[in-house]
Amino acid sequence: MQPLQLFDTAFRRNEWLAQRQSLISANIANANTPGYKAKDIESFDDVMRKAVPMAVTDPQHLSSGDSAGTARNVNTDEAEVLESGNNVSLEEEFLKSSDVSRNYSMNTQIIKAFSRMLQSATKA
Repeated sequence: MQPLQLFDTAFRRNEWLAQRQSLISANIANANTPGYKAKDIESFDDVMRKAVPMAVTDPQHLSSGDSAGTARNVNTDEAEVLESGNNVSLEEEFLKSSDVSRNYSMNTQIIKAFSRMLQSATKA
């Protein structure tokens, strides 16, 4: 039996959210470390494009791009670099953390709704 793709995608999304929250926590923990460079993880869309490559079956279809699945340093052009060489912005990290929490909650609600739908379809 094939796993339901929605549950598999939700599981992958939760793993990605956990990894992103871990990096955000490390950034916050090292906010006062001289020379520390803030890190972030690539977007979930890029991770899924890499994990599930889409085949172009028609020349008019969009093609997917290549991406690496690793943590990366935050662009120092966007972040203020302090005198110590540290570029961690606590405000930005807290906003990212809030975004992770909101996405996790949304993901959970989607899984619950799909589960209820699946249960009602199998009862009938």
